[in-house]
Amino acid sequence: MSEVDVAEASAARRREQRGWYVYDWANSAFSTTVVTVFLGPYLTTVAEAAADPDGFLRPLGIPIRAESFFPYVVSLSVLLQVVVLPLTGAVADRSRRKLTMLAATAYVGAAATMGLFFLGGDRYLLGGALFTVANVAFGASIVVYNSFLPEIATPAERDRVSARGWALGYLGGGLLLAANLALFTLHERLGLSEGDAVRIALLSAGVWWALFTAVPLAALRRRATAPAEAGSAAVTTGFRQLRDTLRGARAYPQTLLFLLAYLLYNDGIQTVIALAATYGDRELLLGQGTLIGAILMVQFVAFGGALGLGALARRYGATRVIQGSLLVWTAVIGVSYLLPPGRPALFFGLAALIGLVLGGTQALSRSLFSHMVPAGREAEYFGLYEISERGTSWLGTFLFGLSLQLSGSYRIAIISLLVFFVAGLIVLSRVDVVRAVREAGNTPPQRL
Repeated sequence: MSEVDVAEASAARRREQRGWYVYDWANSAFSTTVVTVFLGPYLTTVAEAAADPDGFLRPLGIPIRAESFFPYVVSLSVLLQVVVLPLTGAVADRSRRKLTMLAATAYVGAAATMGLFFLGGDRYLLGGALFTVANVAFGASIVVYNSFLPEIATPAERDRVSARGWALGYLGGGLLLAANLALFTLHERLGLSEGDAVRIALLSAGVWWALFTAVPLAALRRRATAPAEAGSAAVTTGFRQLRDTLRGARAYPQTLLFLLAYLLYNDGIQTVIALAATYGDRELLLGQGTLIGAILMVQFVAFGGALGLGALARRYGATRVIQGSLLVWTAVIGVSYLLPPGRPALFFGLAALIGLVLGGTQALSRSLFSHMVPAGREAEYFGLYEISERGTSWLGTFLFGLSLQLSGSYRIAIISLLVFFVAGLIVLSRVDVVRAVREAGNTPPQRL
């Protein structure tokens, strides 16, 4: 290949990479505005309005407490993802229509999110159904999106490309969240009710997701890597391939060991994210303004943190940087346990520390895993990767809740999460990363 051809190929990759980054920017609005801040409290309020005098709902005749409805809906959507995500990956690889599947899953999720604008009154079932569809579609779109990484970046580029995607995602999600928090704060001056402001925020997340998804769809190329199968044939073959993937994954023991490590430490990360505000409220006695400000700050610090850890990975290798970030996460848990109540400045400092390692840990895990995936089977293996992230996301919250129930102490509950980071670090240290890459039939880059 001539120098001109090499330069043209490099320029084409960079164009695809820039378009690929924007999907992180697009979908992060759902994670921040919908999942992290606005939908849970609002859907719980709607459910309480529909409850009987004893505070119970009876969907399909099953009695559940109104305040438990949203957690149950999240659990249902996660269980559905366990089935849908690996099948999505298998079908994407067999159908050779990954770009079409990215569009379909993204726009179904965005449309369901926009539909939450009509949530109100006592329509709690509508809210639960729309969120379930949106969350499953979100996860499926991430599987397809991640599977493009080995196609658009050389092994040496992947840490940088993955880190930039994560960083842009935190920036985009943070900007929309800031705008929606401003809307919510000023809703009375704007002549809006609190419910109106929340519903507009939910609508904006769906519009944002749909609007910016057009960029990667225009930038990414279709690639002919295998004979295409259409319609029901692709789905049928996808089921068979999923079965074969689960059986064949045993041929890649180091890849499976990495997935186990990721399952452990990522579950700890997700639990900290989910329960940090509750810990700050109940144990540290901090106000809502402090908690919302800290959540917003994390988004912007994580932007720089993802880029910074990506730069460190280019010098020291992704594995070492992930291990270092897990030591920081362990320190975060220890400091959280010791943090005195009523000290917002210290809480903001801890939140900044979380932001520094949050995006980088996840971005480098994604790029490191991409080296361990057999060529032509990226989507199906990223389906398993997403299951490692989402299919067990109840473990940390369960341990936190059980520790709280047995001890009555939020501090004991938070310190119990150390097990996920310590165990994840131990398992990760046992992964032979170079062997994992070679077992998958790939050439290890200079630094891993």
